[in-house]
Amino acid sequence: MTQDLVRSLFAAEFDNSILDRMDDSATFELEGRLAFTTDCHVVSPYFFPGGDIGRLALTGTVNDLAMTGAFPLYVAAGFIIEEGFPRESLGRIARSMQEAAAEARVQVVAGDTKVVERGAADGIFITTSGLGLVPPGVNITGSAASPGDVVILSGTVGDHGVAVMSRREGMRFETAIESDCAPLGELVRRMLSASDRVRVLRDPTRGGLAAALNEIAASSGVAIEIDEASLPLKPEVGAACEVLGLDPLTLANEGKLVAMVDPEDAGRVLAAMKTSPMGAAAAVIGTVERADRPRVYVRTAAGSRRALMMPSGEQLPRIC
Repeated sequence: MTQDLVRSLFAAEFDNSILDRMDDSATFELEGRLAFTTDCHVVSPYFFPGGDIGRLALTGTVNDLAMTGAFPLYVAAGFIIEEGFPRESLGRIARSMQEAAAEARVQVVAGDTKVVERGAADGIFITTSGLGLVPPGVNITGSAASPGDVVILSGTVGDHGVAVMSRREGMRFETAIESDCAPLGELVRRMLSASDRVRVLRDPTRGGLAAALNEIAASSGVAIEIDEASLPLKPEVGAACEVLGLDPLTLANEGKLVAMVDPEDAGRVLAAMKTSPMGAAAAVIGTVERADRPRVYVRTAAGSRRALMMPSGEQLPRIC
């Protein structure tokens, strides 16, 4: 039955010449510097406005590769499925995953499927690993932020976190709030074509922008100040955060990136980002400063400055 499931559903959906060999591992030839990543996905619910666990798993992995400047190429996927999980829902997830793979221009070339007894898993969990190729001369890392760098955010914050929470809690808003779940490889390619001085890229997933900025500040030994008034935020997301008592700066995003760019190239990079649907709402939100110890600040609308700390708890468990 497992063989039938693999061949009739997964192999049919992810059909490509490498996977079709059905070997114990995928084989291919590559030359150059490689990027490799892995991630687990346990989001609840597994269908939410703007996406599902399949799209989330694929885009989350290719985006992690893109944040090193790599061109994502291949993905492997592992599925842990609870006994009784509807086959129709599984097919919908696999189809969504393949559609995201086509958008990202990657192939799912290997995988594994395990079915566990009822109660041993909550519906479905997915683990993905990805492999990408880093172009010559590209050296993007979280430890490369330099005083004077400009901080650019690719779009609105908090969309994914609010979309998942609204579905989980059965909330309804006047305007539909959808997850921003999307592959970012093409956006990164446009940024790197505009400048070879993009120093840092990070996708603010769990812990949101607050976690991403604190991680970069710690790795680079700098201070980062962002301007609250410059942050792209959809009015409906802001209103939902007020109702729910959430901070949009700590909410997960699944289709956004934050970049540290040399100030002389920031204008060109921002213009290049705005040519992509994934960067249409991109904005300069702050600067990198010299500091005796790593820290992140927010310049408030009132003109004061407050510390933006690393989130100390998970506001929304099973968000991705």
